[in-house]
Amino acid sequence: MPPRWLLRVRKTLKPVGDALIGALTIALLRFTRLFDPIRTANLFAWITRRIGPLLRENRIGRANLAAAFPEKSPQEIDTILTGVWDNLGRVAAEFAHLDHIWAYDRAHPEQSRIEIPERTHELFAKLRTDGKPALIFASHLGNWELPALAATAHGLDAAVLFRRPNIAAADHAIHELRAVKMGQLIAAGPDAPFRLAQALQQGLHVAMLVDQWFTRGVEVTFFGRKTTANPTLARLLRQIECPIHGVRIVRLPNHRFRAELSEEIPPVRDASGAIDVQGTMQAITTVVEGWVREHPEQWLWLHRRWR
Repeated sequence: MPPRWLLRVRKTLKPVGDALIGALTIALLRFTRLFDPIRTANLFAWITRRIGPLLRENRIGRANLAAAFPEKSPQEIDTILTGVWDNLGRVAAEFAHLDHIWAYDRAHPEQSRIEIPERTHELFAKLRTDGKPALIFASHLGNWELPALAATAHGLDAAVLFRRPNIAAADHAIHELRAVKMGQLIAAGPDAPFRLAQALQQGLHVAMLVDQWFTRGVEVTFFGRKTTANPTLARLLRQIECPIHGVRIVRLPNHRFRAELSEEIPPVRDASGAIDVQGTMQAITTVVEGWVREHPEQWLWLHRRWR
């Protein structure tokens, strides 16, 4: 354990360090917005492809991939990891342009960066007009900031669960970018389930990411291995039954994206007919696994999904 004087020094300097990091975050976001988003994404991807393999997270990603895809060779794993770092760099660059990156004209889809299948249009229209709230899940696949933009772009009244950065100044800058076209933002915390339930009661479409380890989660199987999932979505469904859909934004060649909304996913029920929280989260996790198997190079393998 460090000596007390060192702990006091760290405690004294922490606000200064946090303020510095917050200022740098704001400056980087503003600086990035001055440049063409596609060229900036290429640059950030080039940087992360070179720096990423030197970091501890690269070892975590390699171990995760080897366990999830035991049939793949080390060379294939390396190729996927390169794609993971490339995608992460692009997401970081695109974040600075969130307020205008979603440019879609249904009359001229060929001129848009977003490709949207007709069935996804139909499903969004149904959600918009059925008079019901809905629960929508996403994962850290492709650009995981864009699904919330898809909801508001299709006219849905949305509430999005998000995790605040630990540093207040950075949180403020990031919140400003997210708030432009993402609907109501609800920060993760002790009161988040209550606020999300309120949003559903008001008829909103509640969206959240569901694919990371959750300490107090329910057990699910992901790529054949036991892990945990945040049960919030299924617990909300127990209070307010409504449709469940998944949304993903996958990266396409030539700096384009494809937005897809899944068909309605039926919840799992127990013998009494009540929502089975664990079973429903397993059904959702299975959908996410299918997405990741299609595009493994676009999922965030760099965190400890299994522990």
